[in-house]
Amino acid sequence: MTTPIRLDRTMVNVLEQAERSLGKGPSDASGPSFADVFKRTLSDTSEMQTNAESLIGAFLRGEPVELHQVMAASEEASISLELLVEIRNKLTDAYRTIMNVQ
Repeated sequence: MTTPIRLDRTMVNVLEQAERSLGKGPSDASGPSFADVFKRTLSDTSEMQTNAESLIGAFLRGEPVELHQVMAASEEASISLELLVEIRNKLTDAYRTIMNVQ
């Protein structure tokens, strides 16, 4: 069983501070901020994992669930999680690069 994805408040705070320093605060933005998109992506990924787990459980209990549905949901959750990890890695690298600029 996988653990649910929790929103790291520190990362969101860093993103919001970066937006404010660029003059693009939440009130200035015409569309959703990057932090909002990131939060939505986290919740979508968590929802995909929960859906995949429920389909796997239903399949194992013998409920009428097709194997291809289980495999597709599992693969979608896996790909979504991999993408989220890569985004986190890129954000961390960008943060380190910015912090090293003198």
